[in-house]
Amino acid sequence: MMEFANKLGTLDSTIFVVYVIGLLCLALWISRSEKKEGANTEDYFLASKSLPWWAIGASLIAANISAEQIIGASGSGYAMGLAIASYEWMAAITLIIVGKYMLPIFLENKIFTMPQYLEQRFDNKVKTTMAIFWLAVYTFVNLTAVLWLGGMAIETVAGVDWMFGMIFLAVFSVAYSLYGGLKAVAFTDILQVVLLIFGGLLLSYLALDAVSDGQGILAGFGVLSEQMPGHFDMILSPENEHYMSLPGISVLIGGMWVMNFSYWGFNQYIIQRALAAKDIKEAQKGIAFAAYLKLLMPLIIILPGIAAVVLYPTLTSPDQAYPSMMLLMPVGIKGLIFAALVAAIVSSLASMTNSISTIFTMDIYRSYKPNKSQRHYVHIGRIAALVSLCIALITAEPLLGKFDQAFQYIQEFTGFFTPGIVVIFGMGMFWKRATSMGALSAALGSAVFSLVLKLAWPELPFMDRVGLVFLLCLGLCYFVSLAGKPNTEDSSVDLDKVSFDTTKSFNVASVGVVLILTALYATWW
Repeated sequence: MMEFANKLGTLDSTIFVVYVIGLLCLALWISRSEKKEGANTEDYFLASKSLPWWAIGASLIAANISAEQIIGASGSGYAMGLAIASYEWMAAITLIIVGKYMLPIFLENKIFTMPQYLEQRFDNKVKTTMAIFWLAVYTFVNLTAVLWLGGMAIETVAGVDWMFGMIFLAVFSVAYSLYGGLKAVAFTDILQVVLLIFGGLLLSYLALDAVSDGQGILAGFGVLSEQMPGHFDMILSPENEHYMSLPGISVLIGGMWVMNFSYWGFNQYIIQRALAAKDIKEAQKGIAFAAYLKLLMPLIIILPGIAAVVLYPTLTSPDQAYPSMMLLMPVGIKGLIFAALVAAIVSSLASMTNSISTIFTMDIYRSYKPNKSQRHYVHIGRIAALVSLCIALITAEPLLGKFDQAFQYIQEFTGFFTPGIVVIFGMGMFWKRATSMGALSAALGSAVFSLVLKLAWPELPFMDRVGLVFLLCLGLCYFVSLAGKPNTEDSSVDLDKVSFDTTKSFNVASVGVVLILTALYATWW
């Protein structure tokens, strides 16, 4: 604890400890209110299907924004500028599309998990294949990356060894989420998001003020625009050294759409919040709220990274930008912003472990032990969450220690499978003729096509490769489905039974997102 105090100071350490205790008390209070119902799988895994829109929206962002997001995106802002904000801003419009066209289908099917929908639409083979795949990705890619980057961030800011930092994060996330399930995660996420946004905006304000030598944020923004005009190009030219990461106009019309739909539409630990809504209108309001929060994220995450170019021009690694900016903060505020960073990390860990426990219990374990009590399944879910965290703790350093940027590890690995996932769900939801063999061929083809293109065409940008593989998988699924017999066991609802009508408030919010995005891209084209 002495190292902690040396780097953060007594007031900072006190603020952080108060935050940890406060969050644990809040989670225990929420969990106690669910004590009688806690043995029910719907209570534990879907928060009794009672989440209001503001909890859904806040929890979506808390699950999304984590160490790899804050540190990685801020580092990318340091290296390539505002162009990396496309990941945030394009996600906003993706959320609106998911809320209008995909969420009604999932809610009509009354599902717990994404694999469960695939079983209803295709068969048990597709469900089990994708369930095992997601368990592996969440454990060995997502959990390990969040723990590793979180541990490194704690070491940089607080001076605590990265391994102790990882253990603290794992124990902390378990302490407040394991007993109460999704409801404890979702409602504590409200506090996490408030702290994250407040701390992030404060950091951006102080960073811009420091850039302008105390002349204010507008002057600071002017200094950044004047000294680094290239850092405010949203669409990169082929001559840009970062074109391989963000290939120009492809960002708007290519593979980023595939990655976004996979993440926001078919990703268990994200969509699980919307599945837990009171009803479809509440879920859509929550998704619209999350879309507006995504529009705000570059101001909180990427802008400090750009400011760090002026304040810390000699950093050895871009990923040092955010932790370095935090060390610039005065006593007290530093502890608050450190608490915001840890808030983002533990909320993502809790979300991922809750989704791992849901998929393992409802899609794998229950298939082999179908007649157990509700209390038994909840108990198994808790064990699965603990085991996944232990595995991630053990494998984080061997898997990620050799990577300069862990964010690249996540993108590269998931990018091999993302196109196939989007094809499986897209064809399954909107084309009745799609078969289970067509779906499995898309899943396999995604990995094979990605590997072949990566080896045979290395100069093809990653995002363009994802888009091209998506088109190949789409064609493969189409022709394999036509060659086989139509699926006669489809128990998923007919689209005729699904209402895609949305409320006036959702429509107004959607138009607002489009107008804001148009203005942003028109300003920094």
